[in-house]
Amino acid sequence: MIPIIQKRKIPFIVSGVLFITSIILLSIFGLKLGIDFTGGTLIQLRFTGERPVLQEMQEIVDSLALGSVLVQPADEDSYILKLQFIGEDDHQSLLTSVRDAFQTEESEVFEDSVETIGPSISSDLRSRSIKAGIGVILAIILFVAYAFRKVSRPVSSWKFGVTAIIALLHDVIITMGVFALLGKYMGVEIGIPFVVAMLTILGYSVNDTIVVFDRVREKLIKKGSDRFAETVNAGVNETIPRSINTSVTTLLVLLGLCVFGGESVRFFSLALIIGIILGTYSSLFLASPLLVSWEQLRNRK
Repeated sequence: MIPIIQKRKIPFIVSGVLFITSIILLSIFGLKLGIDFTGGTLIQLRFTGERPVLQEMQEIVDSLALGSVLVQPADEDSYILKLQFIGEDDHQSLLTSVRDAFQTEESEVFEDSVETIGPSISSDLRSRSIKAGIGVILAIILFVAYAFRKVSRPVSSWKFGVTAIIALLHDVIITMGVFALLGKYMGVEIGIPFVVAMLTILGYSVNDTIVVFDRVREKLIKKGSDRFAETVNAGVNETIPRSINTSVTTLLVLLGLCVFGGESVRFFSLALIIGIILGTYSSLFLASPLLVSWEQLRNRK
């Protein structure tokens, strides 16, 4: 049996260093916001013949040095280009390059729409994202407190919820810290897909943490709370195979998506990969040890 609880200072130190470093990176660099948050231009192009391959389309627009351009398929014959605000000269240069590359006698390229996303819409998106995050956190605390209402010794049921939230914040903040670095040195921008990835990480991580806590709850009901640390350690060890197997199978799919899925989903899947690794780690080596430390701190008073 792995002495996870007895050796909890090691993951506490590792997590503390990563968490503080991420906070510093976010404070210094911040996240590089995409047009979903800062505003920009959306152009929809329709092809009368066969639509070009996504990778070829992405290479053409990237060669124009217009900044980060996200190319997304639309319907069966169109692409939507999301990019920063551009002037008419750059606009016409983009259309000319696409037509030179893909327009033939059998296939023409039409510009169906050009739309500008203003700051007011971007501010609204940012506000909704923050509200969604807060709503998820409150819902998790209430749900965990209710689910563990029969466990009141030696820690209150609501403490399970608060500890789960601490683990979630650990996962999300460190993931954001990594993307602060990517934004600074690789120009990686974040948009609504990144917000979706963060909310997905919240759901995945809390699910893993609740599974561990549920096994701990079973142990506490059967064996009592006299030897709380040992009981928690036994419960965590019993869930290790399940947590690792679930994470590995999920990560294999995401790795394939990250490598072969194209530019539009690469960093979305990367965020999920980082978050799932952190979520598995925190559910096993952070959440339950924090619960034991909280209980021992209460006893010293």
